[in-house]
Amino acid sequence: MSTGGNGKSVSPVLEGMIGSGTAMTDVYRLTRQVAATSATVLLMGETGTGKELVARALHELSPRASGPFIRVNCGALSESLLESELFGHVKGAFTSAHENRTGRFEAAHGGTIFLDEINSMSYTLQVKLLRVLQEQEFERVGDTKTVRVDCRIVAATNRDLLDEIDADRFREDLYYRLNVVPIYLPPLRDRSEDIESLVIFFAKKYAAANGRPIPRIPSDVISMLQAYSWPGNVRELQNYIERATVLCTSETLTMDLFPPHVRGLAPVRISRAKSGGIQKMCSELVTLGLMEAGDDAQDIHEKIVSLVEKEVLLQVLRTCQGTQTKAAVRLGINRNTLHKKIEDYSLQSEAR
Repeated sequence: MSTGGNGKSVSPVLEGMIGSGTAMTDVYRLTRQVAATSATVLLMGETGTGKELVARALHELSPRASGPFIRVNCGALSESLLESELFGHVKGAFTSAHENRTGRFEAAHGGTIFLDEINSMSYTLQVKLLRVLQEQEFERVGDTKTVRVDCRIVAATNRDLLDEIDADRFREDLYYRLNVVPIYLPPLRDRSEDIESLVIFFAKKYAAANGRPIPRIPSDVISMLQAYSWPGNVRELQNYIERATVLCTSETLTMDLFPPHVRGLAPVRISRAKSGGIQKMCSELVTLGLMEAGDDAQDIHEKIVSLVEKEVLLQVLRTCQGTQTKAAVRLGINRNTLHKKIEDYSLQSEAR
């Protein structure tokens, strides 16, 4: 907890963000430090790590807070549409330009413009953006009149821009103009100490949104979620907590409310099987005596999942040399659950 100039304590956590681990504390500190300046900021991090939240904080903590905050997703539009979106156009500039239009840079005058997925911008537009950064001016599409703007630029990327430069997809001079103050947002797998706080926050949020009581979250569920790699980061965690909260029929969030892959037991996804693959698999299962001809789809699914689960358990037990405590941690389940599954699949000879 720091102290502001008026003597009041200032929370280190940025508004809208959860987590007080070392990795995020560094993000909060740097964000607050640079927000009061006019420096261009480059936010780097995987999808779902909270780059837009940091961009908004940079704006709201800056002297420009009373001005507009304009967000543009550069990866969502084609080159021609993005150019018109950013810089505006005049009537007749192209077929569908029936009237003059103000671009996002003009709309952000006196405030902040957030350029998300900047790595998706074409070389041509990169040249125009470089000019805005250097000269604070541009022309609308189809016009020769120069427009001057005063706005702060915050850019974000989920790619390594140095790799993009090596691949001739991003201009080196633009990179150095954007990379005045880089802020790296760590993936969720590198901030497992924040998972419990995030889970509690989202559970409360979705319980209130759905008129449910706030569920209790056991320590084994937290441990399971901390063991998962979270490729979709906070956004993925948020989705699964919403799902678990909605499906919960008791006062406790249990592990079975989460998808098998989060629990470390990913089933075969039958819907993704190639044409004829399911029939071939069923035929092999009948031959092996593991199912009977005429079994319905639910029976087939359950038996395939059981086979996969048994094989996963077997491999992990062997990797952990039969030590159940290690195997349970690696699988993201508690030891009692593992012990029951060992009995269900008759794997006692592999466990100790």
